[in-house]
Amino acid sequence: MDNFNQLTAPGYPIFLGSEFEHPPIDKARFHILPVPYEATVSYQGGTGLGPAKILEASWQLETWDGYSTPCEQGIFTHPPVNVKGKGAKVIKNIAKDIKKIVKMGGFPIALGGEHSITYGVVKGLMDAGIKDIGVIQIDAHADLRDAYLGDKYSHASVMKRVVDEGIPVFQLGVRALCHEEVAARKKYGVYHLDATELVPNNVTSIDLPKDFPKNIFVTLDIDGLDPAIFPSTGTPVPGGLGWYQTLALFESVVKQRNIVGFDVMEFAPIKGFHAYEFSAAMLVYNMMGIVERCGLTI
Repeated sequence: MDNFNQLTAPGYPIFLGSEFEHPPIDKARFHILPVPYEATVSYQGGTGLGPAKILEASWQLETWDGYSTPCEQGIFTHPPVNVKGKGAKVIKNIAKDIKKIVKMGGFPIALGGEHSITYGVVKGLMDAGIKDIGVIQIDAHADLRDAYLGDKYSHASVMKRVVDEGIPVFQLGVRALCHEEVAARKKYGVYHLDATELVPNNVTSIDLPKDFPKNIFVTLDIDGLDPAIFPSTGTPVPGGLGWYQTLALFESVVKQRNIVGFDVMEFAPIKGFHAYEFSAAMLVYNMMGIVERCGLTI
């Protein structure tokens, strides 16, 4: 088969489709799930276009990431999730697809889309039988409002839905939050190292609390990184994490726990600026490499 003709769906090329022969679904470790959902964005739009642009840009990546060749463990790109309908329905569709991936032994990687998607991913992990799970959140925003503009499935409420499930959360890089979210942090015992602590001191490694769950899911909102690197997001906030700092923090938590999946959310392409699309694809692939080299099995 000609790799350049491989599409998962119209407009959705497979991840890194130009570089190697992709395995069948049951032979791949990494499973890419595009989720082009955009319904509750509150500033600039475009996140619904993010997954397709990341997949398209991935064809320009090198398979060697500087340390290893993570694609050798197999990458399978699924068709995009059905995102028609209201938030609750979309969350169920996401959870259903994630559950299937986990049940077949795959490592799920969701590409957004707005950040509300993450709740569906976490639900899917739980539905697949993964217990004792915690979430590491890299983000400019706390996303702990109970509802935003009346919507409990808003991108600004996604982590509130997660803690409501009794799932511990550790937030990294937050630098924009409201009084309601400060109170929610205290009520739910949300761990956090905000940007004011991480960035000026160039912190590149953290120690997770001893009682933090053994299985972790990492959700990375593109706006967690500084807008000098990624202005291509709906709600950019200055003072964010650096490129190498972000990857180092991700590696430090992966080395401490059993990572069961990750997502990259809120990428909103800027027309004509392909560098950001390529950077987003490279970020995803570099995170795969860290999982390949450093991931634990507990």
